[in-house]
Amino acid sequence: MNAIVVFDSLHGNTERIARAIGESLGPHGEVRVLRTTELPRAAAADFWIVGGPTHRHGMSQPLAAFIAALPGGSLRGVPVATFDTRYHYPRLMSGSAAHSAAGNLRRTGCRIATSPESFFVKQGARPATGEKPPYDGELLEDGELERARAWGEQLATLLAGQ
Repeated sequence: MNAIVVFDSLHGNTERIARAIGESLGPHGEVRVLRTTELPRAAAADFWIVGGPTHRHGMSQPLAAFIAALPGGSLRGVPVATFDTRYHYPRLMSGSAAHSAAGNLRRTGCRIATSPESFFVKQGARPATGEKPPYDGELLEDGELERARAWGEQLATLLAGQ
């Protein structure tokens, strides 16, 4: 399996989740974990995982711009999974970058491989003044990195069965 985990991250939480997913996929093949700004234009993979923080009920501007720049049909038939980081509210209240991303990615011809997944940040948690990302994880709810690794394992199993 050749996989790309591509993400946007503002405070480092989504990056930590993306790297945990990448770690769990690593034993199953080649995995690249890259920011949306680092992904080469001609990047290709057997499987894509796309994630970002939830902003204003949907995708962050950098993630939305990244997806909009993908040419229509460019991921035809490629399985894609999406994830986000957000507060632990019902999706109706908080929105979900993962659901928005999945909807917007459909125009690339990809196949959404599984339901979008959310990982949760602590409500009201803010990084220390002047602290630069990535943070030490105190902004993620307890157990979210482990849950991200488990989700990555589930994705690997799902892809092995296809």
